[in-house]
Amino acid sequence: MANTTFSGPIKAGTIKDTIGTTIGTNVANVGSVVMAQSIVVDITGASHLNQRIAVVPANSQIIDVILNVTTANTDSGAATLSVGTEADADAFLSSVNVKVVGTTRGTLDTEATDVGTTDLEVLGDFTGATGDGTGAATVTVLYIQNNNLS
Repeated sequence: MANTTFSGPIKAGTIKDTIGTTIGTNVANVGSVVMAQSIVVDITGASHLNQRIAVVPANSQIIDVILNVTTANTDSGAATLSVGTEADADAFLSSVNVKVVGTTRGTLDTEATDVGTTDLEVLGDFTGATGDGTGAATVTVLYIQNNNLS
């Protein structure tokens, strides 16, 4: 299957500007397409710090960060994953236990959701003790391009 890359942002809808009051006829209904970047993160062994999850374009709004643990970590000892930025290592997810299968949604604060005028690197920090087991997880960052909140 072929891929197409746009520089964005992508907008969709049939009425760009409001000129009246009749829904479906002359009231704007254009919205932004939600973008996503997703990656498999290493959640086994000793600690794996600064795993690049995503690079979110400048002037974007992060709307969710989702951790999906599909195979629980079976290493002996504690095993957690935090997701954040260089400036705030747990801005989105703070020390989530990856020893259980499940989905965890991020806690987004104003500082974290408004990307600002430069691209933002989202990083994952796995903290573990040993490498004697298995585990698998993905992290997905959802965002809207050119939807700066400031």
